[in-house]
Amino acid sequence: MDKENRQVKNFYRDKLVDGAIKVDEVLAKAMPLVPVIGLVLGVSLPWVFIQLRPHITWLFAAMTLSGALRLKARDLGRAALSPKPLIFYFFTSRILMPLIVYVLSRLAFQNDIDMAWGFVLLFAVPTAVTSFVWTTIFKGDLALVLTIIFLDTIMAPLVGPWTVRILLGATINLDTIGMALSLTYMIVIPTIAGVVLNESSKGKIPVIISPWIAPISKLAMIPIIAANASVVADQIRLDNPRVWIIIISCIFFNVLGFFIGKLMGSLGKLDREKQITLFLTTGLKNNSAAMILGIQFFPANAALPAVLGIMTQHIVAGIIGRFFTRNRTVLK
Repeated sequence: MDKENRQVKNFYRDKLVDGAIKVDEVLAKAMPLVPVIGLVLGVSLPWVFIQLRPHITWLFAAMTLSGALRLKARDLGRAALSPKPLIFYFFTSRILMPLIVYVLSRLAFQNDIDMAWGFVLLFAVPTAVTSFVWTTIFKGDLALVLTIIFLDTIMAPLVGPWTVRILLGATINLDTIGMALSLTYMIVIPTIAGVVLNESSKGKIPVIISPWIAPISKLAMIPIIAANASVVADQIRLDNPRVWIIIISCIFFNVLGFFIGKLMGSLGKLDREKQITLFLTTGLKNNSAAMILGIQFFPANAALPAVLGIMTQHIVAGIIGRFFTRNRTVLK
């Protein structure tokens, strides 16, 4: 009788696990729609989702833990000790893209210097922490993306102000302690926890909990985007032509960042997983940091590209990521 009960329990448990895996597969295919849903909710119900802002750090931490469960210590060590992808990332994201954006934005907004500053600022900040989530979804190199996020954020207090000062002649200060604490909570602690759980259980714990935490981590993108959008809901006036110009420009620069990241990955002859990671981390930026800096240190209009970029970059990431990963002639 006990044996029969165990068999029944195992049968239903397997059915539930299969159901969770199928839900995760459906969510992965629908990810280009997730940012749109989050945006609509955040703009439509800002008073609801703005209350989630204090909890975004923990949502990020849960998403990082979901991916880190698949990692082993040697994976992180190998990524940190493989300089080629890191060199390509920092050259592309910290030198090439800010320069290109500076030239193009100055040409496009000759009579609106504040707008040009806003776009340069947008590409002077570190890669977005959410690039980890997109790398997980599109099956990139998780160890590499964690290494890039960690190093890029650590270097941001030095590299970001230097980039802005060289290109714009402006001096800004970054909250080094605040950035370090956020990085610790969102990336460092959950990554260590995931690796420890994987190593100590010899892969058993990830097998048990990954089917459940994976779909939850994807769904967490909706409240995160909604919470960010709620902050700027009152500034989004779709009857204002200027807003549409900024939105179109944001999309253009987002796409440009993804394609240049992809091009550099191809030129560097990186493997498929590293190419996916490179084009995502190059195209996705920490718009929240750019928005805060724009408001604090520049004229009000300079913050608008970051404000609207919060909405556009994830939509572009979902669409272009799907194109790149489906087309194997693009990513070899």
